Amino acid sequence: MPGMKTRLKQGVSMKRGFLLIALLFLASGFFAGCGPAGVVQGIPVTDYSPPKADLERMKKEADEQAHEIRRLSEVKENSVFTERNGVAEYIIGPGDVLTLTYWMPFFSYMPSVGQQVSGSAEGFMQTKFDVTVRPDGKLSYSFGDDIPAAGHTVSELRSILLEGIRNYIKTPRLDVEIKEYKSKTVLVFGRINNLPSAKGISGPGRYPVTGKMTVLDMINIAGGPVTGISQGSVLVSNYYGGNGDLRKVELIRKGKRYTLNLYKALFGGDMSHNIIVDDGDMITVPEEPTFARRVYVFGQVNSPGVFSLIDANDLLTAISLTGGTTPVAVKSDIKIVRGYEKRKGKPIVLSANLDDILKRGDMRQNIKLEDGDLVYVPRMLIGDINEFIANINPLMLFLTTQSPPSYYRDAWRKDPNWMRY
Repeated sequence: MPGMKTRLKQGVSMKRGFLLIALLFLASGFFAGCGPAGVVQGIPVTDYSPPKADLERMKKEADEQAHEIRRLSEVKENSVFTERNGVAEYIIGPGDVLTLTYWMPFFSYMPSVGQQVSGSAEGFMQTKFDVTVRPDGKLSYSFGDDIPAAGHTVSELRSILLEGIRNYIKTPRLDVEIKEYKSKTVLVFGRINNLPSAKGISGPGRYPVTGKMTVLDMINIAGGPVTGISQGSVLVSNYYGGNGDLRKVELIRKGKRYTLNLYKALFGGDMSHNIIVDDGDMITVPEEPTFARRVYVFGQVNSPGVFSLIDANDLLTAISLTGGTTPVAVKSDIKIVRGYEKRKGKPIVLSANLDDILKRGDMRQNIKLEDGDLVYVPRMLIGDINEFIANINPLMLFLTTQSPPSYYRDAWRKDPNWMRY
């Protein structure tokens, strides 16, 4: 009997073991079947492509901003100026200080009614009035009170004043000049030089807008972008910061943000990104990325600029980072300027054919780039290398040397086309 009881217990234990194993299998199958419903596994990268709707939206936004930037660079009027017969004229506003100069027949017994009076050998008396446009947009002086000035151009105000003074002077002569521009300003921030100027020290701050002016004009007036700081310098890392990056200048207008590539205007004469400024604009010149090793890509590319050699280590990659070439680019005659600084302005100039890379798969043309290389995509075939080097010399000086920042500011003021190639 004891043996029979032992065998019965063993049988029950085996049955319980089989039952437990069966339950475990069933449970594992159940949870395996429920797993995908509760766990997000993601899309395999080999099967993924960006949604068409997202691509279309991004392209639409980019096209809209490009169109808006071009439109703002071609405006004929805004709150600062308006065009009359093809000439841009400043619009007077509250706070502006005007000088009114009258010429009238001079007699020794005539009283002095102006602030400044002087006679002349021609028998005319010059009388000057310095007046400030009040917050209500009007001005007053000896010959009239509450004369509307804000919203008018200088020529329009002159006509209004002449009409009002005909009751006092038979044939008046009048000059109207703006002595101080105070009604319209632009803020300039970022990597701007602190340089001596006629009005003190330039640098980041608020500057008056004196007429039809562009973003590049305002940056230049403020002192120009910081240049000439060597990459890897202790000045960059410890205190002063790096050079100004004209490839990503930011303009904020009425809450809307625009990113501008001013290299196009400065070196290529393409003013499509050089927006005409308006009252209240905010301009920021960011710091250029501090690449220890870099390459420069300019000419007929969509977004010229400075790139890390790590990212742009060959010709094809460098051009791709700019967004590709423009429709007028001569892709069969791309120049690589190498060793400009090391060879003291007498670089090696290499030629590459991008068409052979793209159309014929000739990867021998896809030259490896080196630190300091300039990739230049022309709009016409380059016949004379020496003439080419002479033409790009201002560009190379700007990019690679430590010339005083005032050198470029003063050169731009004398001739905005000086650095075009």
